Amino acid sequence: MRVTILLFCLIFLGACKEDYKRPTDVSKIVIEEVFVDSTLSIRALDFNDEYIFYGSADHIGKQALNAAYKINLNDLNVSNGKNHFKHILNYEEKSLHFRAIKEVNGSLFAISIENPARLYKLSRKAKNPKLVYEENHEKAFYDSIDFWNDQEGIAIGDPTEDCMSIIITRDGGNTWGKLSCDNLPKAKEGEAAFAASDTNIAIVGDHTWLATGGMVSRILYSSDKGKTWAVFETPIVQGKATTGMYSIDFYDEKKGFAIGGDYTKPNDTLNNKIRTIDGGKTWQVVANAKGPGYRSCVQYIPNRNGKELVVVGFKGIDYSKDSGDSWTHLSDEGFYTIRFLNDSTAYAAGKGRISKLTFR
Repeated sequence: MRVTILLFCLIFLGACKEDYKRPTDVSKIVIEEVFVDSTLSIRALDFNDEYIFYGSADHIGKQALNAAYKINLNDLNVSNGKNHFKHILNYEEKSLHFRAIKEVNGSLFAISIENPARLYKLSRKAKNPKLVYEENHEKAFYDSIDFWNDQEGIAIGDPTEDCMSIIITRDGGNTWGKLSCDNLPKAKEGEAAFAASDTNIAIVGDHTWLATGGMVSRILYSSDKGKTWAVFETPIVQGKATTGMYSIDFYDEKKGFAIGGDYTKPNDTLNNKIRTIDGGKTWQVVANAKGPGYRSCVQYIPNRNGKELVVVGFKGIDYSKDSGDSWTHLSDEGFYTIRFLNDSTAYAAGKGRISKLTFR
């Protein structure tokens, strides 16, 4: 039988290859549920070869991608079968809410919103999560976290003084320090960030872009992993507490895209999609008055030369094949955040679920 199949593929080589090659343009999407829990609202998502990791209202969760990776950790509460684990994290009998997570070489980092902001590191072999940073301030609210490499990482939050809150680690996440406002651009009145999809931060090499939003929506940029900072204006819709950039992504050091709008007016399509080709110094509005309205997350599709984009939000999923100039609405299924595995597969999370998305 194996010989027969091999001969068949050799004879019809083109057809066999085509089964595994994604078409040039995406025309449809297949959505498969990975994990369902109607009580959850998931805005933070990451994965490795073994697990999908997520953050929610009262816990950090992990869902095994393969039954072979099932483990039994004493410190984790088992839920919904043998391959789903969740770790409840409270502070003074109050549930901590996690909207920013990142997996780095087997260690999971998660930072909570609101006061107190608490950042935990859960190592692969650890029995308990380790509190590696805490900030007590009535205005504390952290929105996103990312890493340049396995030693250096960054998290961004709303201003507690007259600048955005930025904390950085240089030792693998074991300790974190908050940057002084003396070394950061001054925040403007009503400028903050949205904890909508854990994508306020974009990193390419040593380059870092942070998206702010609200009354003012700008780009904070560092070329040296957070040592020095500049600020760039954007033409995205702004002027209200609910307007501005909700998500940003960069394909390389030059090509970037940001999306947002006003979640209270999700169908508005004016000035809510912007693009840069010079590393964020200047931005232009694209697909104005057409294409998707408010969306909470944008991601470049890998290995597509910075041409193909996918955006998600509670109003659905949209795709662009031309760097955002035109858009195809793929689905009305609502999600808050998305991460790509390759150029045809992604995982997305939203209200009550995590799903696998296949683009065809």
